[in-house]
Amino acid sequence: MEQTESPSEKIDARIAELADWRGETLARLRALVREADPDVVEEWKWRGVPVWSHAGILCTGETYKAVVKMTFAKGASLPDPKGLFNASLDGNTRRAIDVREGDRIDAEALKALVREAVALNVAARAKRSGKG
Repeated sequence: MEQTESPSEKIDARIAELADWRGETLARLRALVREADPDVVEEWKWRGVPVWSHAGILCTGETYKAVVKMTFAKGASLPDPKGLFNASLDGNTRRAIDVREGDRIDAEALKALVREAVALNVAARAKRSGKG
């Protein structure tokens, strides 16, 4: 009988297979998401994209040759006082953070963004269910 890997195991495998700065960066971003929201759910979607959810998608962690892209599903609606968003800035919904090799990650600002994303999703879900 074939054992199916959990989404968390698939993310572990992706980090291990990258075996360079991108794997280290994805692991760091993942750790910060988990610190910001201990109740976060890890998913694996769209043929290989790590996704973090809580009452809906919070953000994704895509890896490319030159960047690790963290896309926030509702980023355009989130306050970003530290100016972390540096990609996908022209859309009405998503916002992304492109992390390049050697970039410093502002851990506290990133965790604040994740917490804002959780609050937005929870509020939207409560409103839809008539509890808001």
